[in-house]
Amino acid sequence: MKIIYVIVGLLAVALGFIGAFLPGLPTTPFLLLASFCFAKGSRRFDRWFKSTKLYKNHLEDFEKNRSMSLKVKIGILLFSSGMMLFPIIKFSNPYVRGIFVLLEVFKYYYFIFKIKTKF
Repeated sequence: MKIIYVIVGLLAVALGFIGAFLPGLPTTPFLLLASFCFAKGSRRFDRWFKSTKLYKNHLEDFEKNRSMSLKVKIGILLFSSGMMLFPIIKFSNPYVRGIFVLLEVFKYYYFIFKIKTKF
């Protein structure tokens, strides 16, 4: 299982790196995923990832202070909401749609009330 975490973490770092240069692809969600995967998969990869500029520029402040700038929050919410619209539209089963809508509501609740906004 640890190998899977490391592989997913490396893919997430690659997508996060690409997202740092492409305006349509967000960086932070992929780097958060990479951080989670490396923490679960390998101490060595976790230490390596936390020493990179990519981590220090995008995640270090969040992990230390548990806060995000309003711009980052809005970017993450808009991108993830756009991605969540696909299954909501694609699936005709009302239960599946309902689960995705509940996930959306929870996501907005969490970002608005649980993650501090730094100005």
